[in-house]
Amino acid sequence: MRLSIWKCSYFLLALLLVPNRAFAMHIMEGFLPIEWAIFWWALSLPFIILGLRSIRKTIEANPETKMMLGLSGAFAFVLSALKIPSVTGSCSHPTGVGLGTVLFGPLAMSVIGSIVLLFQALLLAHGGLTTLGANAFSMAIAGPFIAYFIFKGSQKLGLSFSIAVFLAAMLGDLGTYLVTSVQLALAFPSEVGGFFASFTKFAGIFALTQIPLAISEGILTVIVMNFLKKYNVSELKALRVFSAKEVH
Repeated sequence: MRLSIWKCSYFLLALLLVPNRAFAMHIMEGFLPIEWAIFWWALSLPFIILGLRSIRKTIEANPETKMMLGLSGAFAFVLSALKIPSVTGSCSHPTGVGLGTVLFGPLAMSVIGSIVLLFQALLLAHGGLTTLGANAFSMAIAGPFIAYFIFKGSQKLGLSFSIAVFLAAMLGDLGTYLVTSVQLALAFPSEVGGFFASFTKFAGIFALTQIPLAISEGILTVIVMNFLKKYNVSELKALRVFSAKEVH
């Protein structure tokens, strides 16, 4: 039922009204050297362009999924706005990209995630415009692609739908922070040990807060997907999230 998506969307939007301190953010504005900021922008743009084409094709073929697309964006916005301070210049937080990835694929999520990051940078002072390319690559591109391959691989292995969704959301979240650690290590290599020493430091500190957050995100994503599976089967079939056999 479309009404169920509205109810879920209203719940997520209500969470947006909870005040959030602005010091907690993605890689913040001006933190990356300009050459790295440009590099990540250049690397992210092709995915975003392909993502726009993917979304257009999906909407043209299945216009009834528009509301579910909005739900995916709201889910990612809310979860990635929940900040736990971690490494200087960045933070730990859920990403929320697993849901949209399972529903629409990684290319579509590159656009949804980038829009989420843009609004957070402009409205909540989370992240920045110069670092948007880097944040988009880690959260809206790398994370969704990892989640997608984990989800499809789990299905091929015969794992249950819920387990496949859980692993996709959890490992997509952790993958995002591995990529963020790489980005920070490339921009700020250690004077002793270079890139690998810096990566170990960033990834190790992130792990303290990110592992429990990733597990929590996986569980929450399963709950939302099971809700959609119960009330929005036709839309999920149209998106080819699972077969009719899996539904029953």
